Amino acid sequence: MENLGSLALLLAFCLALYTILAALVGKWKEKPYLALSAERGVLVLWGLITVAAGTLIYLIFQDDFRMMFVAAHSNRDLNPVYKFAAWWGGQEGSLLFWLWILSTYTLVAVYTNRRKHRDMIAYVISILVAVQTFFLILVNYVASPFQVLAAAGQITAVPDGQGLNPLLQYPAMVIHPPMLYLGYVGFSVPFAFAAASLITRQKGDTWIATTRIWTMVTWLFQTCGIILGARWAYAVLGWGGYWAWDPVENASLLPWITATAFLHSVMMQEKKGMMKVWNMVLVSATFFLCIFGTFLTRSGVVSSVHAFSEGPIGKYFVTFLAIGIAGTIYLILDRLDYLKSESQLESVISRESSFLFNNLVLLASCFAVLWGTLFPVISEAVTGEKISVGAPFFNKVNIPIGLFLLFLTGVGPLFAWRRTSVESLKRNFLWPSIVSLALGVALAATVTRHFYALMSFVLSCFVALTIILEFYKGARAIQAKGGGSLVGCAVELTHRNTRRYGGYIVHMGIVFMFIGFAGAVFTQEAQDALGVGDTLKVGAYSFKLTDLNQKDDKNYASHLATVEVSKNGELLQTMHPERRFYHGSQQPTSEVAIRPRLHEDVYVVFAGMTNDGQKPVFQVFINPLVNWVWLGAFVVIGGTLIALIPSKVKLAYAKTQVIARTRRHEVVAQTGRE
Repeated sequence: MENLGSLALLLAFCLALYTILAALVGKWKEKPYLALSAERGVLVLWGLITVAAGTLIYLIFQDDFRMMFVAAHSNRDLNPVYKFAAWWGGQEGSLLFWLWILSTYTLVAVYTNRRKHRDMIAYVISILVAVQTFFLILVNYVASPFQVLAAAGQITAVPDGQGLNPLLQYPAMVIHPPMLYLGYVGFSVPFAFAAASLITRQKGDTWIATTRIWTMVTWLFQTCGIILGARWAYAVLGWGGYWAWDPVENASLLPWITATAFLHSVMMQEKKGMMKVWNMVLVSATFFLCIFGTFLTRSGVVSSVHAFSEGPIGKYFVTFLAIGIAGTIYLILDRLDYLKSESQLESVISRESSFLFNNLVLLASCFAVLWGTLFPVISEAVTGEKISVGAPFFNKVNIPIGLFLLFLTGVGPLFAWRRTSVESLKRNFLWPSIVSLALGVALAATVTRHFYALMSFVLSCFVALTIILEFYKGARAIQAKGGGSLVGCAVELTHRNTRRYGGYIVHMGIVFMFIGFAGAVFTQEAQDALGVGDTLKVGAYSFKLTDLNQKDDKNYASHLATVEVSKNGELLQTMHPERRFYHGSQQPTSEVAIRPRLHEDVYVVFAGMTNDGQKPVFQVFINPLVNWVWLGAFVVIGGTLIALIPSKVKLAYAKTQVIARTRRHEVVAQTGRE
């Protein structure tokens, strides 16, 4: 069966080379049949890669432990859901998963745009299939998922596999990697369209609409992936937090930052014909940062709980990045005349200016995260000593940047194009400013004087009020004309301009997340070894160990603790943190017990046993406001989905738009008779 998978990948590699040549020669020599065969080649490529992926999944579910990949990442007693997740649980399978998603995206992108962008579709195919070819080289010749175990020149097998990494046996991790890959891989499509527009010197910006929609969709997937990863880190790793500025976490954040910048600056190109060079740089940077992130997780150059083991594929990624970046820089520099701006910035207090500041600040954040991530690698290469960069550096740099971005989130969308009058500033920002400053004074007097926490609460209040007032004023205007409830009018307002008001909802989600981020200032924690009947106190909470049981499952053995949680002497809940030891991988993990509430989480970790093995060790965290992070994430996702829905006005225009006039229409128009 493994031969079928290997043959499919080898045929896919040969077909990919043909598809690139057919697309280019068909375009250059004006051979329509070659161009059509390239489009069909995209479909067949997807079919071959799907056969290879299906073969690997079949081998995993058949417990075929002759296969090196299956033996390393699955076992007989593994839950079927996690057996499927084993597809991307190891390096070789994850590369095939990356390739399969890319082939699917390529198929969808080509067949939905082949009639809209005929001048450039050949180059779009060539670029996307060229990226597929790179990954086909990896899975065919460098990291094949179909390698078999052998001893003394004979194919052999092991009785059982090592099983999936215990840290990955968590429901969110079945969804997190696919979401992250859908984001990572999806950014290839906007890059392909942008590069193709440069190659063909496209007049106008018709390709921008396609690129923007694809970027929004993949940005949404990337957002979901990042949030699910943060939730996994919070619920599984057992350290009480959700973001540790780990190198692989940073690698997922970098393309998200540049894609966010592009989604804002592209509006300037659509409205004013400005920032064309900058948008090309952002689209290209987003794609190459995705490839860079894939490289980081697989090359072994950084140490991370998220990364795969060190392998030989790092040099291939470096070569691909070097060739791709050099080619893109050449294209942009060669087309600078074509990318000239059509307008100039007229005022510092304008929407154009706010977008520019937004992009500059996001770029600063991206550079800081990239520098901090690579600094250990650079220091080791230069001095021979790896100097690690921890969370304090990233927090010191990015917290002020994040707060400034939060401020721009509130003021930017309400600035007028070209210039904003003083009267408009008073009308939009006077009351939100007064209320938010009053809140800051009250919090400083009663809760905390931590500067960044106060600024976060004040700015969150300011931005939330500006958004609420925008919805209120628009809904009142609709209500004054047609009646109805205020909520119904707000829904109608959103439907009329989904892109604008969906964006406001996204911004409100960001506000909620910043409230959750600020809550980290008030975290309380403690750790101690407890015997049955002992109590650990943290703030107003008491944690009493009442029982400790052992159990043995097919997949793991565990110690299950029973902990009574009280607050101010009142029993709140019984919690059950657990410590597991997985048989297949011989690895221990902690199953965290969490009591979630909107205002705070109670978080209990069974960290292991004391050195003498007599007492269990517990870590306890009280995490205020952390659930506002997850709530904000849901709001961001909902706002993005709304922004992707066509506006009511545009739908009505599309139904009435005149596409063409025939001779018969002209006669009818003149005579007034059918």
